[in-house]
Amino acid sequence: MTRRAIRVFWGLRPESVQAVATRWRQTLEQVEFLLPEAVGGSWQQIHSSGPTTAVTVDQLAHVLEIAKTAEDWSDRLGIGLRLASGRGPEWGLELSGLAGGEPEIVLQSMVLAVSAPDTAEVPEAELLRMLAAVWEPDFGDVTDDNILDALEDESDYRVGDPVIGRVGYLSAARAGAIPDGLRAEIAALPDGGVLLRIAAAGDVDAVDAVVRAYERLRGAGALDPLPRPLDRAVF
Repeated sequence: MTRRAIRVFWGLRPESVQAVATRWRQTLEQVEFLLPEAVGGSWQQIHSSGPTTAVTVDQLAHVLEIAKTAEDWSDRLGIGLRLASGRGPEWGLELSGLAGGEPEIVLQSMVLAVSAPDTAEVPEAELLRMLAAVWEPDFGDVTDDNILDALEDESDYRVGDPVIGRVGYLSAARAGAIPDGLRAEIAALPDGGVLLRIAAAGDVDAVDAVVRAYERLRGAGALDPLPRPLDRAVF
């Protein structure tokens, strides 16, 4: 079984519970469309303690409202929600989101963790493209533990820094700083951002390719951090 994370991040963007619920609904519907073999027919909410509880898309606004009132930091950091689903012992999905707040330091995010059989073809780029369209982030990636460990060890990457994986998303201003000759397939998106395909899952040199691309992008300014305290959603 292979696990990867498809992630998007952004800064300050206060939104109503209903607006966040709409983004969550679109995400769940698109995940079910792109990964029908992985969704086990229902979504379960993961709580900080106690058993999981079933959630339907029609209940999202109510669930988010409860989550917002349950934590006194939700207005500042965002509304947190974790949902999981799975089909059989080898397919597993977990969505973890923090959205709708006005944080000063911590980025808001949506993370889709996919566990799949080693031989399965997971549409990683399409999932990242979908999350970028729904959540309008600053940057995003398709990554795994090997990539993140290499970036930390070889390139001084730190959690919270803008980053790319074997597939990356950069918002419009970041896309404008991509250096010439970057070894990646670059696809322009309707929002002005770009999708970068740097390596495919299973490529033997995927980690090295990501490290090289990350260092070039960071050196060109395409991965500069958002200013703190946060005052915007995107670069």
